[in-house]
Amino acid sequence: MSTTGILIPIGGNEDKGIEEHEQYTLEFISEGILYHVVKEAGGVDMNFLIVPTASSIPDEVGANYLEAFTKLGCKNVRVMDIRSREEAEDPKNIELVKNAQCVMFSGGNQSNITANIKDTTLHKVLQEKYETEKFVIAGTSAGAMCMSQEMITGGSAQESFVKGAVGMGEGMNFIPNLIIDSHFIRRGRFGRLAEAVAQFPQLVGIGLAEDTGLIVRDNSFEVIGSGMVIIIDARKTKHNNHKILAEGTPMTLTNLKTHVLANGDIFNIKERKIKVLPMDAPFV
Repeated sequence: MSTTGILIPIGGNEDKGIEEHEQYTLEFISEGILYHVVKEAGGVDMNFLIVPTASSIPDEVGANYLEAFTKLGCKNVRVMDIRSREEAEDPKNIELVKNAQCVMFSGGNQSNITANIKDTTLHKVLQEKYETEKFVIAGTSAGAMCMSQEMITGGSAQESFVKGAVGMGEGMNFIPNLIIDSHFIRRGRFGRLAEAVAQFPQLVGIGLAEDTGLIVRDNSFEVIGSGMVIIIDARKTKHNNHKILAEGTPMTLTNLKTHVLANGDIFNIKERKIKVLPMDAPFV
């Protein structure tokens, strides 16, 4: 099914405009990931909601995003911290979402988002707006990982590539054909995303580096930000022994296809085809 809205998953630690040097401030305002969030939502006059539900320090996180969006010129930014399913059914919070053009989920623990919001009225309103309106759902780190149907809930990157090293659960299902991982390069998470796609080989694994994101429009996405995106495609693996192995056993995957994409590259999710930005194209 096609959708009208836009998803912007971010790998974490995106630039929030806190550098004092003028050069960095100008880059944040004209090129940063949050600039793209504002642009896709329709500009600085739109209504933005920050949802720090995943965070253990919601006041601090909310204040950081209020400052960042204000630096970008946004005039209508509010924090909506959902800490229970009852709050996700509160008519006041539901009305805030109905009137918003962009909702941004912070980092933290993605399971907090699903525990408090998934399958509530608030979730249904988010889904309906995303499917039928020019509505942006953005999320960083945990806020990005919760967007998929099959969601990584945890798993130590220090573990070797063994069965059971990664935890999986149900996400918010905004985009069912991806599995998203964040802080992918810095925290060495290739093994856990590889196990995730070994469990669900029909899905595409997306590893987002920090200060790197995607603009997802219907069946394709464009890479934004300063880092790389790793795509893992397990559809044509010739050997995948995940199903038959005991927990804690080292796994084998052969013919696993991977791609490394950078700013401006485009990936068609449905056809699994890549359009690479020309070598002489300017950085955006």
